[in-house]
Amino acid sequence: MKTKIFPINENSIKETVNVLKNGGICIYPTETCYGLGCDATNEKAIKKLRKIKKMNDEKKISIIVSSLEMIKKYGRVTRRVEKIVNLFMPAPLTLVIRKKKSIPDILNKDEIAFRIPNNLVALKLVKEFGKPITATSANITTKPSIYTFDKIRKVFEGKVDIILDGGDLPLEPPSTIVDMTKRKPEIIREGSMKATLILKIK
Repeated sequence: MKTKIFPINENSIKETVNVLKNGGICIYPTETCYGLGCDATNEKAIKKLRKIKKMNDEKKISIIVSSLEMIKKYGRVTRRVEKIVNLFMPAPLTLVIRKKKSIPDILNKDEIAFRIPNNLVALKLVKEFGKPITATSANITTKPSIYTFDKIRKVFEGKVDIILDGGDLPLEPPSTIVDMTKRKPEIIREGSMKATLILKIK
């Protein structure tokens, strides 16, 4: 496979959206590390992504969305979740909620983990695509997350359709993950955002 590599501009965003629409795989910068993206509603694309990342079918894949309105089409948003989204997102914060049938089981069986990205490139990409995009870190499973463009190119050139060159990203912690499916929210991972802020919201 020949991988297209582009600097980030209007044309390369449009090109990436076309790749996603055709079931392809892209790599894009986020507010944490580089992300491995495909159409989160496309079963074949998700299977390809799992194969590239060497990820088993049980491991959950998170997504990015552009707005509260978008996630409501794909997940069951409670009043508390809506309040958290309105207060804190965009942010390096991932919330786990119950999914709707519009998200295939190969992504996640019962839940969906989403965030609105605090990165202009990732946000523009998902806005222009108009559907959720996978946001799993661009690395081979068990290997560290990747923050430098040279390493991304070395690992993924020839394996994905398109790479957006965001340069070397700051070494930011991963997003904070909070499971909102239980009666009492549960912290799955504390990242750059303090989870206590989320737990205070009723």
